[in-house]
Amino acid sequence: MSPGADASLGADGRPRKRGQGELEAQVLAAVRAGGGPVTAGWVRERLDGGLALTTVITVLSRLHAKNAVTRTRAGRSYTWTNASDEAGLAALRMRRVLDGERDREAVLARFVSALSPGDEERLRALLSRTGPVGSPDPDASDPAEPPRPDAPGHAPGNR
Repeated sequence: MSPGADASLGADGRPRKRGQGELEAQVLAAVRAGGGPVTAGWVRERLDGGLALTTVITVLSRLHAKNAVTRTRAGRSYTWTNASDEAGLAALRMRRVLDGERDREAVLARFVSALSPGDEERLRALLSRTGPVGSPDPDASDPAEPPRPDAPGHAPGNR
């Protein structure tokens, strides 16, 4: 591509079609670059391609439905924040793929058999640290148990 050429245009000069998930990834990267709550307008300014604000809001809303971002009411609009880091988002995508399959055991078996020896060893180590399936992590608090009034970070009315 020549200097000054628009990266959003194809070789024929027409707008380039984005790959699946590419716009979501760009929006997530922009939200992450904000380092805290950002508006849809702020995200739009950081994306190239002249997207409509409604398009950015739609993508953010879809990411919210996927638990990839959180939103907080700010007047008549929202501010948006990453819900997780890169590893957490990748794990969420993996979980969604697994949830969409009928034969979970076959999918998991194929996944594990395709791992490199190093990744298989990492997975075994992670599984041995978490204990038997379904057993709670001894370091995690019970989400069903309400916080004690004397617990750090507990304020009246916070649940």
